[in-house]
Amino acid sequence: MDDLLDNRSSNQGGGFQSSNVPNAAAVLVLGIISIATCWLYGIPGLICGIIALVLHKKDKMIYATDPQRYDNSFKTSKAGFVCAVIGTSLSAFWILYVIIMLVFVGTMASGFNRF
Repeated sequence: MDDLLDNRSSNQGGGFQSSNVPNAAAVLVLGIISIATCWLYGIPGLICGIIALVLHKKDKMIYATDPQRYDNSFKTSKAGFVCAVIGTSLSAFWILYVIIMLVFVGTMASGFNRF
């Protein structure tokens, strides 16, 4: 009787099968790449992060149709989402830093032309 109430036994019985969200691994890989490449002037990290965020949104809509079926793989997609948010934020800050430095160097260089 306890086996009927246990959710873990339903995975082995054949009545309930777990499926993977289609883009879970891609979201995780792109999220990690966005963190790893954020220091490359922010461009690759920003691109990978945005793609990962879009793919996670699609996974989230698929997960909403049957949460019990996609529960395990959606955790991977959520981890990729967190990595993508971090990588996108770091890339955006890096791009902002580069722009500020270019403006700063440009104004400093224009000050030397007065002599």
